[in-house]
Amino acid sequence: MSAEHKPKPLPFVANFAAGAIAGISEILTFYPLDVVKTRMQLDTGKSQGLVGTLSSIVKQEGVGRLYRGLVPPLLLEAPKRAVKFAANDFWGKHYVDWSGESKMTQSLSILTGCSAGATESVVVVPFELVKIKLQDKASTFKGPMDVVKQVIQKQGVLGLYAGMESTFWRHFWWNGGYFGCIFTVKGMLPKPKTSKDELFNNFVSGAVGGLCGTMLNTPFDVVKSRIQGAERIPGVKPKYNWTYPAIATMLREEGFASLYKGFIPKVLRLAPGGGVLLLVVEFTLGVFRQVLGPPYI
Repeated sequence: MSAEHKPKPLPFVANFAAGAIAGISEILTFYPLDVVKTRMQLDTGKSQGLVGTLSSIVKQEGVGRLYRGLVPPLLLEAPKRAVKFAANDFWGKHYVDWSGESKMTQSLSILTGCSAGATESVVVVPFELVKIKLQDKASTFKGPMDVVKQVIQKQGVLGLYAGMESTFWRHFWWNGGYFGCIFTVKGMLPKPKTSKDELFNNFVSGAVGGLCGTMLNTPFDVVKSRIQGAERIPGVKPKYNWTYPAIATMLREEGFASLYKGFIPKVLRLAPGGGVLLLVVEFTLGVFRQVLGPPYI
């Protein structure tokens, strides 16, 4: 391959499919940690910790409870991850063109990730709300459709978008940290000489990106869980409504540590999960390139 040759960018459908396959792979592997994380975030008292919360769920509610609420995120993961990587590809190309740079830079990578997160957040809100309602220990809903039915009956269709603003900030900061760190870590790692080296670099950079993204966005995730998990009572102002005022309320009433409730199960899921995600995406895109042949190789 000559120095001037660059593979043609893959079509949108390839990025969409790669993101979808990666998302489903990640969620099937790590979902129980998400249930534990949500329980810890909704608990306004003293946290039992990861092990205590996990053992409490298993002892009191059974192992099956660790998979309660799986259907909404499973249905969501394909479009969500697909939108994430397709949007990242879309914004990345446009920001490079608009900036006049010849290639992606660190600042453009962060801006691209944040923009992809903002785009992704619009898709996920109703699914996240249903998932949180089902994961709550006090949940009496029969299933996903029962949540949708009751929310619409009580609050109208817009009720499904409760927590939209907090979801925006959660995805904005996670994606900025994730894609920004991937760019930096890949630049620090030795240039891959074999396909195994490339897979290793993708996993490491994805895992570090997942860790950085999780550190940045956990307070916003906690607030989102509180907003979406709360029962909406007509005429009564919710305690948690907007992201930054809610963060201030939690700092005042529960202290700084409350903003990182559920951090351990969240990072245990999203750090290796971020590695798995990028690994599967890059592998799938590589398969597409081989199938489509020149000029995509």
